[in-house]
Parts: sequence; structure tokens; C-alpha cells
Amino acid sequence: MRRAATVATVSAAMIMLAGCGSDETAPAASPPRTDPGPAVPAPEPLLGGPIADSAALEAAMLDGGELPDGYSAIPDPVRDLGLDPAPDYDAPDRSRTDPAGCGDVLAAVSQQAAGAVSNAQVRYSGPNFSSIDEDAASYSDAGAAGAFARLQETFAACGQYSGTDADGVAVVYRVGSRDQEQVGDASTSIRLETTSEGFTLISDAVVAVVDRTVVQFVVTSQEGVDPASFTTLATAAADKIRGANTGV
Repeated sequence: MRRAATVATVSAAMIMLAGCGSDETAPAASPPRTDPGPAVPAPEPLLGGPIADSAALEAAMLDGGELPDGYSAIPDPVRDLGLDPAPDYDAPDRSRTDPAGCGDVLAAVSQQAAGAVSNAQVRYSGPNFSSIDEDAASYSDAGAAGAFARLQETFAACGQYSGTDADGVAVVYRVGSRDQEQVGDASTSIRLETTSEGFTLISDAVVAVVDRTVVQFVVTSQEGVDPASFTTLATAAADKIRGANTGV
């Protein structure tokens, strides 16, 4: 199976960057990096209830009109384009990570933590190889707390790792914590730097618990996200999820 949506978006952008680059192209600058920090606990008790319908959850995600100018939706290849959900690729998929479990970094919440009663994701492409990805999974009982902990365990285990993309090109990944105002009822934030053949893309991500839903919001670019703009978007994403749960 090909890598999950967010990581696939990054991989595709890396290939395009490599094709458009020149000797003068320099890797993106980034601020000082620290290892993923201590785990953040989910609220106890969890608030509200789950969003049981996947369509309602998707409708509660940010749409194009709520994003910065220049972003457009990436169609779902199966639902929107009618493509085979399990295509037989002519070329073998050579993507991997070492350790293998680090392939879950920024994978969809529902892929990392089973048992969701609903899940959804939206993806947008923007200027200069940037992208915005949002995915969420809603759980009954204490599932949201477990999912929130599971994602943080992956971040903590994957400070630096390596691998290859689908074409077998070497990739180096570095995960570090980000200073981020709290989003939702509890949140944690990381920066993933993906480097291949001298090019670097930066994915800034926040994972938040909103009632019994876990939301992952990621902005990928060459230069790293503006912190204030990122906080505004991530907060809006969390608030919209909460509004869907309460009928607002």
C-alpha cells in the first residue's frame, strides 16, 4: 500500500522539487529543533460525545473558503475520480522507513488508532509546493484518549529516521517539538523535516483532542509555517469540529 495521504503529498512535492531544482537551490531554513517533548495527557474525563457520521465529520473540516488564497482541494482518487482503491501498479512501491513504525508519522489518526466510529480527511494543494491536510477520527468511550497517546508515542519514537520514497529514492526525516498554544481540549505539536537529494520540505503539525474526536492538522511548505497563521487555522479547525458535535 502507498503511504498515507499527508506523507504521500510530501513525497509528491519532493519529486517535483527535485525536477525543478538547480545547483543554486538551498534546503529550507528551520528554527532550532528539539526532540519531541513529554507526552500531553488527554482531558480526564473526555468532554462531549463522538461524531458518529463520517460525512458529518468531513463537513466539519475546513473548506477552501476558510484557507489562505491559492489553495485548492485535492480530489480523493477513489471517491471523486473513481479509481481502483487497490491498483496494480506497473512499478513496485519501494517506499519504506527504518524503523518501519515511523511510517506512521503524520498518517491518518484512524490508520494509527483503530476503533473510530467515524473518520474523514481533506487535502489541499497550494503555491510553491505547499499543502494543507486535515484528518480526524471520532471515538466512543475512552478511544480518543488512546488515539491521542498513540500518535504521541510514534512522535517520541521517531526523532530521526530514514527510508525511501515509492521510487526508491533515499529520504531522511527529522521530527522535533514545536512551541504551540493549546488547540482544542488538549494538543501537541511537531515539525517534520523531510529531506531528499538536497531538498527539504517542512511539515508543521498539531494533533488535538476536541471532545471525543482527535484532529490532526498539517501545513507543509519549503520555508515552514508562520506561527500566528498556523495557530489561527488550527484553532478554527478545532472549533469547527466542536461546533459539529454540539449542533452549533
